[in-house]
Amino acid sequence: MRGGLPPLLRTDYDAIHNPKKHLGIRGKVSYGTSIMPCFRLYTLGCKVNRYETECIRTGLIKYGYSEAEDEQAADIVVVNTCAVTAESDAKSRKIVRKLIKENAGAEVIVTGCSVTHQPDAFLNIGGVTKIIPDKKHLPDFIRQLAQAQGINADTITENITGIERFGERHRAFVKVQDGCILGCSYCIIPKVRPILYSRPMDEVLGEIRTLSNNGYREMVLTGIHLGHYGREKGKAAADCLAALVKQVAVLDAPLRLRLSSLEAVEVSDELIDVMRAYPDRICPHLHLSMQSGSDAVLRRMKRRWAGSRFVERCVEIAGHFDRLALSTDVIVGFPGETDTDFEATCEAVRQLRFSKVHIFRYSPREGTEAAAFTDIVPAPVQKERAAQLGGIAERLRQEYAASLVGMHETVLMETPLSGTSSRYINVRLSQRQRTGGLVAVTITGAHREFCRAETVNLQQCPDRSTGTPERGQSSEFSR
Repeated sequence: MRGGLPPLLRTDYDAIHNPKKHLGIRGKVSYGTSIMPCFRLYTLGCKVNRYETECIRTGLIKYGYSEAEDEQAADIVVVNTCAVTAESDAKSRKIVRKLIKENAGAEVIVTGCSVTHQPDAFLNIGGVTKIIPDKKHLPDFIRQLAQAQGINADTITENITGIERFGERHRAFVKVQDGCILGCSYCIIPKVRPILYSRPMDEVLGEIRTLSNNGYREMVLTGIHLGHYGREKGKAAADCLAALVKQVAVLDAPLRLRLSSLEAVEVSDELIDVMRAYPDRICPHLHLSMQSGSDAVLRRMKRRWAGSRFVERCVEIAGHFDRLALSTDVIVGFPGETDTDFEATCEAVRQLRFSKVHIFRYSPREGTEAAAFTDIVPAPVQKERAAQLGGIAERLRQEYAASLVGMHETVLMETPLSGTSSRYINVRLSQRQRTGGLVAVTITGAHREFCRAETVNLQQCPDRSTGTPERGQSSEFSR
């Protein structure tokens, strides 16, 4: 399809529902002016949604549209919704109503997972011009908008197969995979994105080169289930991901690479070898979702691994690196979670000494198996457990930051005096640096919310990992 958005923008709604009644435009688009209309985009949810919104922006700009200023009413509004929780659904609808009010008369298009999950909830909102449950229809709709404005869309012959910029941020998310086929009992995502799709490697590499040429110095590989990259092609997903990471690492471009969320089982020995081989290009940081440390809770969640095996694998992985940053997600108050179950989670967090823990209080999600569970943990108990675990996580975060003092690190500058290290720690410097650049530093101190650092000459720290343990050797910051 010429001049459209990439085939990666697919939720394959057709595989789940019959969307025919949702695909018509309520009113004809007519602006009556030769001035190109402006657009406003709003994104809710995950890194993948943020990437997909950038694809929409790329498509609109290719057709000559301009982005509305902050206080300017837009002619076209596109809302990319999220469905990960019931609260996300409600927030998506609230944002749509707010934008309709703020952009009177605009063409309001709503897409994303919440639309896929509950199309009628948005179709019935007065002022919504169109809903697009399946994002593969977005290219055609953008072309229709352009043609209604008098643009000959056929003159745009190149395929829009990715993004060239990522807004005003200093790191760029690069979506390489879509779809999840796991059956976690609390999660709606496999129902709204059930089809696995992996982006061709050469397309990914080309996009990363373009982003690097445009000044982005950190690339974050992301997907709905990143660890399944390549799986639908009948290949070992772990090998495919490791191969992709290696090809990014050897690009002749000034950048560093970070991986988004993975399952511990998906961190293969091949991926570890690639990370160890390119310590100055691949961030020594892995986000491995745990959710609970209790075997009983994990079984009810329909997670794939027992808590003890998760801990064992994380210890194995961390043993190959010097002070690897491990972060995780934990759900507290899952139905049936006892005090003993919760203590097992706390003990696993203490044992693994995570650098950061994202804590979520369980809330039932309509359409999931867990929503029917009756042994609900009371809200006050959930709140207390989240606070207790939060205290443990904060202490561990501070201990991890203190362990970095004296290390050479690389910082992505996000303001003239602060940025994010390769180990995902906020770092503050005493001397101003160019925003958006990568700066070599030595960590000089650790504080509650950040580390202090001073810049160093790169020649003084050619190996910014300060040494990588041999396979199986424990690091100084042992787990």
